[in-house]
Amino acid sequence: MGTSLRTSPGPPSCSCHHSPADCVSFSLSVVADFSTNMNPKNVVFKKICKDKSVGVYMGRRDFVDRVDSVDPVDGVILIDLQALQGRKVFVTLSCTFRYGRDDMDVMGIAFRRELYLSTRQVYPALQDREKGTHTRTQAKLLRKLGQDAYPFFFEFPDNLPCSVALQPSAHDVGKQCAVEFEIHAFSAESQDAKIRKRSSVKLTIRKVQYAPEKEGAAPCVETTRDFVMSDKPLHVKASLDKEIYYHGEPVKVHVIVTNHSSKTIRNVIVSVDQVSTVVLYSNDSYVKSVAIEEPGDSVSPGATLQKVYTLLPLLANNRERRGIALDGKLKHEDTNLASSSIVKDGVLKEVMGIMVSYRIMVKLIVAGMIGSSEVGLEIPFKLMHPKPDAVKER
Repeated sequence: MGTSLRTSPGPPSCSCHHSPADCVSFSLSVVADFSTNMNPKNVVFKKICKDKSVGVYMGRRDFVDRVDSVDPVDGVILIDLQALQGRKVFVTLSCTFRYGRDDMDVMGIAFRRELYLSTRQVYPALQDREKGTHTRTQAKLLRKLGQDAYPFFFEFPDNLPCSVALQPSAHDVGKQCAVEFEIHAFSAESQDAKIRKRSSVKLTIRKVQYAPEKEGAAPCVETTRDFVMSDKPLHVKASLDKEIYYHGEPVKVHVIVTNHSSKTIRNVIVSVDQVSTVVLYSNDSYVKSVAIEEPGDSVSPGATLQKVYTLLPLLANNRERRGIALDGKLKHEDTNLASSSIVKDGVLKEVMGIMVSYRIMVKLIVAGMIGSSEVGLEIPFKLMHPKPDAVKER
């Protein structure tokens, strides 16, 4: 086996919330640019299979999709020649869309679909170690782990979705509906041979998007409604301060209601709707209100209402609600409401698994002679993570 790793005594002291089996803190200087990583700590994640023949080491588990390019997936495989017993070693990168439990099978159709699968042979090596080393993290790990360590490297195609999942209810059992990415290392006689669980190890990774540097114009929508038995119309205008909001940031909605009609506006309801469209197999859309303001404002005939409503869309207020879309999460970590989906031009949306968008809904309840009617506005906006170095600039 290669040279031993110097690790901290006891459980590693990091803020990544993983179990000690999943990550180990190295006494290293900064060996890679972690500015694109959600976890800024200099932590190396490792996972070793039960028979000790194969281990995976990675410097990060979040990989950023910048729409025009995606961070490559890099890491190192550590092998034990004695435990291998002449078997070969392979590593795969997979993207799976799951819409049911693994044990569910209806008429021979499993409730999962592989969107992408790429396999590399790691051992025996098919190329020189130096040619297979693409990052400083890999180079540092190879020096630490010794001659029985081998690099691996994958590039994402540009038509894959980001990690996202639909929140299950408290009574749901098994895997949730989700788009998941995984690194799978295993030893076997050949790539197509049956894989023994004791000789394989899987490590979940995420494909994430940050807010783009350039924003569009601040959204503004207005409408005019005429009523029977009313000479003049009702005019409603709603606007936001900007197009992109960060997770945890309040959204201020500027509403102006000019009521020239003879109708009374009984109530004004302002909400944030999350729209999740499962585009892969059914094109079903799920609309969930994730924040709402309903203070009971009314507008009499001939009057005007000008008010700013503040909404805060947070997962903390929606944890018990089934079907809310979430950003994909790693084991033992918390997550947040799913980020808005941004798709590269020319990519078919049908292969994106789950598409997520957000909109502000402004709804006016108008009193009538018999019952009431509604006047509504929709304002689209984006909810995303900021780039780590963009928080202070904003």
